[in-house]
Amino acid sequence: MDLKTIDKKYVLNTYARNYTNFKSGKNATLFDKHNQDYIDFTSGIGVVSVGHGNKQVADAICEQAKNILHISNLYLIEPQALLAKKIVELSGLDAGLFFANSGAEANEGALKIARKYGEVDGEIKRYKIITLKHSFHGRTISTLKATGQESMHNYFGPFPDGFVYANDIEQIESLIDDHTVAVMIELVQGEGGVEPLEKKKVQELAKLLGRKNILLIVDEVQTGVYRTGKFLASNLYDIKPDIVTLAKGLGGGVPIGAVISTKKDVLKTGDHGSTFGGNYLVTRASLEVLNILENEDIKSTTKYFNQKLSTFVKYDFVEKEVGLGLMKGLRIKDSDTLTKLINECFKQRVLVLKAGRNTLRFLPPLTITKEEIDEGFKRVEKAFNTIS
Repeated sequence: MDLKTIDKKYVLNTYARNYTNFKSGKNATLFDKHNQDYIDFTSGIGVVSVGHGNKQVADAICEQAKNILHISNLYLIEPQALLAKKIVELSGLDAGLFFANSGAEANEGALKIARKYGEVDGEIKRYKIITLKHSFHGRTISTLKATGQESMHNYFGPFPDGFVYANDIEQIESLIDDHTVAVMIELVQGEGGVEPLEKKKVQELAKLLGRKNILLIVDEVQTGVYRTGKFLASNLYDIKPDIVTLAKGLGGGVPIGAVISTKKDVLKTGDHGSTFGGNYLVTRASLEVLNILENEDIKSTTKYFNQKLSTFVKYDFVEKEVGLGLMKGLRIKDSDTLTKLINECFKQRVLVLKAGRNTLRFLPPLTITKEEIDEGFKRVEKAFNTIS
């Protein structure tokens, strides 16, 4: 059997998979089994933040693998402690940190901290968590229910109680009651269409929640780790959330999630845990990723990428440009045209993504070069001209 047949026979059919077989990569360029090159404007859905085949990360992983890969969280893990220190310092928060294996798990941890905080704080048990209508917070049962897109809720109920959806940030205040313990938002809604929230409104919300002793949870699974320019999008918005979640670009390709919590004393021994979370392999890799990104000129890369992207607004099927930093999108007039664009881009050997609200999404590696940007957009232009 060929690989496609094996995949179809043995892997559950949960993805609309493209069966191109990539064999290697260098920064933002991938190579298939025929050695054809593809420009990657997706970075594995925002994961490969320092590009494919990064030698520094590979060397760090190999060095760690020769010594210890895993011992469990029952013992001190040196790179985990060092990574926690670095993340907290970069965040600018007075916080502690819990390591998980994914964004969904990080968000589960955030929800658990909030729920326990609501039980121990005051006489009234508080458990309700408000999220936004077009949000996406993960695919576990709890994070799926926290996701405000109704279409995501098909088949998988009954769900945990206590999640309330606001149509927009302005409606949140009217939904707060005596049982509200937290508000959970993405500062740029990724799956919701690469839609940034308005900075002033976010700052007003943060002040309101502070006055009411309601936790502000910011899901930075996609926006974190310099994706929007600052280490956290929260830094860009000049707010200090109570809880922040990270994943995706934090590990450069290894599975890692993190919960940054200013409520350092809520969880006690035994309240939460993870067998694999924060082991030697992933934290050593992540330390190297952050070392690389701290020395990257992401500001210049972002400016150059966005200058190129902005020229595509001229096409009559493009409604507007959306997003922040290197988390960008083009809002397309309808879903059929969007599907055609993604397919045509792939034919031109450039990888792009689909997001909600008919959005063509761009999440290039943060280390992408000007040459790769030029070549990628040359190919995107050919695809767009085919549609127009």
